[in-house]
Amino acid sequence: MRALARPLLSVIFVAQGANAIRNPEPLVPKAQPVTDRLVPMVKRVAPPQVSDRLPDTTANLVRLNGAVHVLGGLALATGKGRRLGASLLAASLVPTTLAGHPFWLEKDKTVRNQQRINFMKNLGLMGGLLLAAVDTEGKPGVAWRATHGAKAAKRETKRGAKTAKREAKHLAREAKQAAKLAKAELPFG
Repeated sequence: MRALARPLLSVIFVAQGANAIRNPEPLVPKAQPVTDRLVPMVKRVAPPQVSDRLPDTTANLVRLNGAVHVLGGLALATGKGRRLGASLLAASLVPTTLAGHPFWLEKDKTVRNQQRINFMKNLGLMGGLLLAAVDTEGKPGVAWRATHGAKAAKRETKRGAKTAKREAKHLAREAKQAAKLAKAELPFG
C-alpha cells in the first residue's frame, strides 16, 4: 500500500513544483505578501550561512519552493529519503497554502468558498505528509529502539544481579559445607 500511496501523494508536488521552476511569474503576485513577511523573519533568525543564500526576488523564492516540492516529492515517491522529503513538503506547504489560498481575504462568496476548499485540501495533504514523515514502515524507529533497548538492558542487568546474588549464596553454602566436612575429617577436630 505504501508503494502506491507515496507516489500518489507526491505527484501534485512534483508536477506543480516543476511548473513553478519553469514559470514562476504567475505565482509571484500571490506569493509576494507572504515572502515580504517571511523573508525578513528568516533572515533575522537563520544563521548567516542560510540567510545570506536566500534569493532576493519573489520569483526566485517561488522557484526555490518549486525545487523543494520536486525534490521532496521525488524522495517521497521513490522511498529514498521519504521521511525527510515528506517533512520538507509539509513545511513548505505552510507558506504555499497561505499564499495560494487566503480565503479570509476574499470578498466574493463563491471565490471565498473555492479558496476555503483548496485551503482545506492542502491541510489534508499536510496531514498525509505528516503521517508519511513519521512512518517507519512497521519497523521500530530510532527513538523507540533506544528507549526499549535501555529498558531491556536495565531488565537484563537486574536479572544478572539476581542470578549473581543467588549463585554467591549457593557458593557460600557449598563452601560452608566443605569447611564443615574438612573440619570433621581432621583427626583431633
